[in-house]
Amino acid sequence: MVVSQTRGKTFERRVDLIYARKVVGLSQEQLAEVMGVDRSTVHHWEAGRHSPLPYLWPKLSKVLAVSSARLTELLTNREQPDIGHRPIGEGHRRHPVDGRLMARVEGSVFLSGQANEPMWVPTFHIDVHPVTDAEYSRFLAATGHAPPQHWADGRPPAGRGDHPVVFVTWHDAASYAAWAGKALPSAQQWEKAARGTRGTVYPWGDQATAAKCNVRENGVGSTTAVGRYQSGASPYGVFDMCGNVWEWCSTETTPGRRELKGGAWTSPLLRAVPSSFNDAAAEMCDDDTGFRCVTTE
Repeated sequence: MVVSQTRGKTFERRVDLIYARKVVGLSQEQLAEVMGVDRSTVHHWEAGRHSPLPYLWPKLSKVLAVSSARLTELLTNREQPDIGHRPIGEGHRRHPVDGRLMARVEGSVFLSGQANEPMWVPTFHIDVHPVTDAEYSRFLAATGHAPPQHWADGRPPAGRGDHPVVFVTWHDAASYAAWAGKALPSAQQWEKAARGTRGTVYPWGDQATAAKCNVRENGVGSTTAVGRYQSGASPYGVFDMCGNVWEWCSTETTPGRRELKGGAWTSPLLRAVPSSFNDAAAEMCDDDTGFRCVTTE
């Protein structure tokens, strides 16, 4: 189902309501009528100022039932956008703070996780490539943030400026994102950018082709330049969504642990499937872990 599996929290009830309204296609006025409240109350719910009180939850459950049915209809009839593979550069823009190229991912339903559950994700932009050593060094120069542990004299390894930065904790990645006026992607945003709306297994389709990405089977033995695997780009023209480096997400799995996506040069192709689950302590840093950012404006 689109909505959170945990019904006991009022915050999650508010998220349920927003998903339901967007998928069913109700206006705020129509939802207010269904719920027996005024429009301003729905507006406050969606803005995060309040959450539906427990006595309204049964009515919300009815809306959610319609939402689930509507999602099934959307997927069965293929009424959702079918973007195919977007040409590289189409829908891309430069971010005004860090200058990085970002791809637009339109709001729509997509198939999430290994169970292919329908999930609504609003429009966002995502970095086309993982953050590189060269780009991370500019962040360090601007903020005085501590460099990765393997950088001699605080400088990135020579000749690897276009490789993903590694040995960064989740906190390091979040600090970069805050400096750039961005955020780390949720696991759902990251997965949608990797798989598109069709629910393919890999960014390029359903065929298990290790040559399209930097994974263990290729025997590269290290990170590679972020633009190397052109044929492995996702439907939105986003690179390295399989292999090269694991990427930190904003999604907290348990207190102090965050989700990781995409596999790495150390991973077998099977482990790099974008729908796969992985997480780690936020303090973890390794030679196969990096990140990219998103914006929602």
